[in-house]
Amino acid sequence: MKELHWDKGNGLLPAIVQDAGSGAVLMLGYMNREALAATQASGRVTFWSRSKRRLWTKGEASGHYLELKHIAADCDADTLLILAAPSGPACHMGTPTCWGEDPPQSAAQQTAFLGQLERVIMQRIATRPPGSYTAKLLAEGTRRIAQKVGEEGLELALAGVAQSDREIIGEAADLLYHTLLLLRVKGLSLSQVIAELEARHAGAA
Repeated sequence: MKELHWDKGNGLLPAIVQDAGSGAVLMLGYMNREALAATQASGRVTFWSRSKRRLWTKGEASGHYLELKHIAADCDADTLLILAAPSGPACHMGTPTCWGEDPPQSAAQQTAFLGQLERVIMQRIATRPPGSYTAKLLAEGTRRIAQKVGEEGLELALAGVAQSDREIIGEAADLLYHTLLLLRVKGLSLSQVIAELEARHAGAA
């Protein structure tokens, strides 16, 4: 960070903010040295407002802060990439991103939703809200959850033989959900499964 080329933008560098969980690009702002230092010190993304002519912490009025997770500079050291966890809509218009309610997503961003689903499952395990299907399965115990994984796997296999693409997708979604739940109940995570797949791929190469 000490090697940033502040002079290229007359003391301001563009800062792209990306959701650390989903990978969605949330917004673009500008930082000077003071804004970067304030971001690092407070843990909340802070910009230099070109209209207000002062430091501006995103969410200072709305309460929708961007909690800092990581900062990186690009190869030319003149653009910043900020990974953050949003506590509400990133846009002042009330949409999740400054590109609207449903911005285009890459395949990687769509896959990152599994991480978001995993966090929801963890929350359900912790709170057991009434009426929640997840809470109901948790009350029935690990054996029942494991049984559901088996049932959904069989239903997916049968759908693959004799049912439509839409039904196959639905059964695959059911299997993924119940698999994530079983992993979390056993104290395991999706990232561990991914690491195992990566290790197998590296070994095969």
